[in-house]
Amino acid sequence: MSDPSAPDLPTFRSARLVILDAAGRLLLFRYADEHRPPFWATPGGRLLPGETYRAAAARELAEETGLDAPIGPQVRERDAVYAVADGEPARWVERYFLVRTPGGELDRAGWSDEERRTIQAHRWWPLEELRTTGETILPEWLPALVAGIR
Repeated sequence: MSDPSAPDLPTFRSARLVILDAAGRLLLFRYADEHRPPFWATPGGRLLPGETYRAAAARELAEETGLDAPIGPQVRERDAVYAVADGEPARWVERYFLVRTPGGELDRAGWSDEERRTIQAHRWWPLEELRTTGETILPEWLPALVAGIR
């Protein structure tokens, strides 16, 4: 559902994280809210006022995963219209950053109340399972992106 030309919608900026572990598996969160059935997507979130995309990516990595890893290059950009939990449809301008990490346990201490309510699970996905799962992966091009990075 992408309509970047919708001038009457608010526009938000978001930094998303393509986090790959040493085995090349992608970390995804399983989200559930009132707008759609549960789906898997990358960690990340909205930029704070005055924050750059890269700074937001580093903040989101720490808050949502607790992992300590450098923020790598931007690997994709997306301009889409969708609604998040407790929100109305809005235009989201997203930048996806690569993060390579040995993996490890996640730390939920930095999660907001909304994240605790909407993130139901996390999983490190092997590429082949990303390509063949019956689960909803958003955005749909994530498996191809990971294949191109590996």
